[in-house]
Amino acid sequence: MILIGIGSNLAHPPARSPQETVEAALAALPATGVRVVARSSWYVSEPVPASNQPWFVNGVAIAGADLAPAALLAALLRLEAAFGRTRGERNASRTLDLDLLDYDSRRCVSPTLVLPHPRLQERRFVLEPLREVAPAWRHPLSGLTAGEMIDRLPPGQRIQRLER
Repeated sequence: MILIGIGSNLAHPPARSPQETVEAALAALPATGVRVVARSSWYVSEPVPASNQPWFVNGVAIAGADLAPAALLAALLRLEAAFGRTRGERNASRTLDLDLLDYDSRRCVSPTLVLPHPRLQERRFVLEPLREVAPAWRHPLSGLTAGEMIDRLPPGQRIQRLER
């Protein structure tokens, strides 16, 4: 199972909102060689770490691809750039954030790719949509489900599910 985290807190024209941006990005994934099998609802969440920037719209997609993990990540980064993502300050506002969360439970540590995503277990904005779309999925290292990881999170990280 390939899991991709999708997020935005800045609209990318012609989108008028971060939600429209993530919906457009989801629709653009097939052109990169990524088949969207299923997706979670969208969630609005406060920035992590806490800051005064706009809240994010986040979701998780289950995907299929004939690309190797590094090639898939490169395709996701190209799509981010096409949506106006510029990389500068860490945790800054962004038009689009596409994270390769897991790729068939593979483990990888390289200068450009770490699998599973190294911080997914710390982020409610990833875990809530992940639990929705893949409730039986288990973290390749800890063996915990998304629900079990949510139960271990410290208080905070406000999040709200949007209606479909």
